Amino acid sequence: MSVLAVNDKLDFNSLKDYFDISDGKLASQLKVLEKEGFISVKKSFIGKKPNTKYFMTKAGKKAFNDHLKTLEKLIKSQK
Repeated sequence: MSVLAVNDKLDFNSLKDYFDISDGKLASQLKVLEKEGFISVKKSFIGKKPNTKYFMTKAGKKAFNDHLKTLEKLIKSQK
């Protein structure tokens, strides 16, 4: 989620290269995030090649920000 938080949209291959994981692992993780409503998908073609881009939804941004706030509280409580 963090990589999508700082990029408007990223395609499947960019995400795969960034995380250095297999197509199958990435696809299953993206499917979970999409099912939860945290990301959305935009499919198109570049020439004759399919291109799938992913971006965070409003719900995804809220969930990510809530997660960061929780981590910050945890860190502060450990000082």
